[in-house]
Amino acid sequence: MTDLAPLPPLAAPVSPHQRVRGRADVALESGPRVPRLTRLFQQGSAKAMLPRVHSDRPEVVFLNTAGGLTGGDDLHLSLSLGAGVRAVAATQTAERAYASLGAPARMTVRMRAGPGAVLHWLPQETILFDRSALHRRTEIDLADDAELVMGETLVLGRSAMGETVRDISCHDLRRVSRNGRPVLVDPFRLTTDALARRTGPAMLGDAVALAVLARVAPGAEDGLGAVRAALAELPTG
Repeated sequence: MTDLAPLPPLAAPVSPHQRVRGRADVALESGPRVPRLTRLFQQGSAKAMLPRVHSDRPEVVFLNTAGGLTGGDDLHLSLSLGAGVRAVAATQTAERAYASLGAPARMTVRMRAGPGAVLHWLPQETILFDRSALHRRTEIDLADDAELVMGETLVLGRSAMGETVRDISCHDLRRVSRNGRPVLVDPFRLTTDALARRTGPAMLGDAVALAVLARVAPGAEDGLGAVRAALAELPTG
């Protein structure tokens, strides 16, 4: 009689982690009195809203209904302004980059402002949690006389909750072009090694947040003195 070795137990099926996929695309063109919506596309967790405003400058508010991003997520936001359109684009709430199991979360922002258009891109802050991995790319293309005001903020954890960020991978690239030619390229990279050396020269020091504020417009340099004066009045503590 031949002895048969027992069969190994069947392996439990491995289900892939659920990932966020989202895309929101908005286009505005000039109208008789106020700009008119010519395109609104929403897919997955990405939403775009146009709240009622009491001015001729519409507001486009983007939202990620997933409540944040983690490894392997992919979010795309897009806005196009036609000739002469003046609009404000923002996010409804702070974006959050949570801990990743390996792969980075990816976020892409693409915007375009046509001739004579004025775009204000003013999203709320992005909070980076410990062990998060975020790759974000923002590309904005301006026509010859279009104007851009852009402000973005990164926050390392929630200090009020006693959170400390020690392990991180953040690649954040902002690229502004005028008629296809780059006029502002702002790459930023923050890694675990960089955080370990944060007290060195040109590093973060004790800061737990950093912000980028830019105005790209013909004659924008004339306002530099007023900006420096306003910054000098900010509290340092």
